[in-house]
Amino acid sequence: MSVALWTAEAMRDAMKAKARGALPESVAGLSIDSRTVAKEEAYFAIKGDVHDGHAFVEAALRNGAALAVVEEAQAHKFAETLPLLIVPDVLAGLADLACAARARTHAQVIAVTGSVGKTSTKEALRCVLMAQGLTHASAASFNNHWGVPLSLARCPAEAKYAIFEIGMNHAGEITPLVQMVRPHVAIITTVEPVHLEFFGSVEAIADAKAEIFAGVESGGVAVLNRDNPQFARLSKAAKAAGITRIVSFGESEDAEARLLDVALHSDCSAVHASVLGHDVTYKLGVPGRHMAINSLAVLAASSLTGADLARSALALSQMQAPAGRGVRTHLGVAGGRALLIDESYNANPASMRAAISVLGNVQLGEQGRRVAILGDMLELGPAGPEMHAQLAEAIRSHAVDLVFCCGPLMRSLWEALPSNRRGGYAESSAALESDVAAAVRAGDALMIKGSLGSKMKLIVEALQRRFPAPETLDDMAV
Repeated sequence: MSVALWTAEAMRDAMKAKARGALPESVAGLSIDSRTVAKEEAYFAIKGDVHDGHAFVEAALRNGAALAVVEEAQAHKFAETLPLLIVPDVLAGLADLACAARARTHAQVIAVTGSVGKTSTKEALRCVLMAQGLTHASAASFNNHWGVPLSLARCPAEAKYAIFEIGMNHAGEITPLVQMVRPHVAIITTVEPVHLEFFGSVEAIADAKAEIFAGVESGGVAVLNRDNPQFARLSKAAKAAGITRIVSFGESEDAEARLLDVALHSDCSAVHASVLGHDVTYKLGVPGRHMAINSLAVLAASSLTGADLARSALALSQMQAPAGRGVRTHLGVAGGRALLIDESYNANPASMRAAISVLGNVQLGEQGRRVAILGDMLELGPAGPEMHAQLAEAIRSHAVDLVFCCGPLMRSLWEALPSNRRGGYAESSAALESDVAAAVRAGDALMIKGSLGSKMKLIVEALQRRFPAPETLDDMAV
């Protein structure tokens, strides 16, 4: 039997559920996906935008789930012998279990939000804290109305640290989530013109992000970006929510976690900083000034939860880019290899400029080129076309040699580029695949980025299939 996460009795009590069938004594984990559910886990039959999880209850149990949580209105569909916990609403039941998890834990809890850098900051916190005690953190980008309660309900009772990412694209979405999480430390990485389609201004976005303060525990701390134009607004909101300690980070002389110097390398950075009065120098395992800035928030937050600052700084050398957010692989092409930087998970103007900056700092092979393959940045509202065109300056200043664009919004960037930097344009990522593949040559560095809806991952996968990594080719030759 695996280590128990929940006893079936505790789950039943937390969710006020009705039990049916032969329930196990405990479950080792929680899942909402019948395809990946592990043995001894509980399967929650959540209704998604496309599928109703109740259609996969029997498959989940066949795949090893120890029990399933289903809604009362559909319980009649299942055999009386199946191990079920029956609730009025499955998502609400999961939220109840999440609240029970928060009530039982003695962990120091950190919540992270922001327009850019939520997931990488959460993963950096995981990296620095896991060596100092049992650390639980949200998986992937589980930061929405089901991801947060699922992540919280998965928190082991014995965790010393717990880190949760909280996202939004509409006002009012963060409040109920942070009131479940109840963090001791709340980080807002930055506020940028993201999801403008749903907000009237950047100030409105700041107000929505400031909802994170509504759940901060008494005596808790807000960690804010001192360099961001919305700092004063966020600071005022934190104080209005009763938070008396605000720690800032950035390059400003007023920041309590201050960047003093940074050496930006192709695949890492060397950082010198002052963090809460302590001078620290450390290697950061991922490249980019934006990553260096956010690492200050990581060190400040970890120190505020009682972690050792020196050990945290040392651990940052082991940080790796999360999937779709800067992961690097090599492509085996004629005459050598090319570097592929996968930034395909999401995009907005701020993260796009950061990724272009990182591309500009990449060390190229002989006769190599910097190649950007860019898809639409979505949810920007009427300003979208102009914001895409404005990327032309970043392309120029970071010496990107060739640009491929796809999507109707990226047409604006394409038209703003000089002819010698135009690689190709298509209406969709699928239509652009062959043009990109035909252009790749040894020594190149390719960066692929776009909003998730732009489906830029298709091009990443197509290139990896067509040009297997050199080590893969070597293995095949053995």
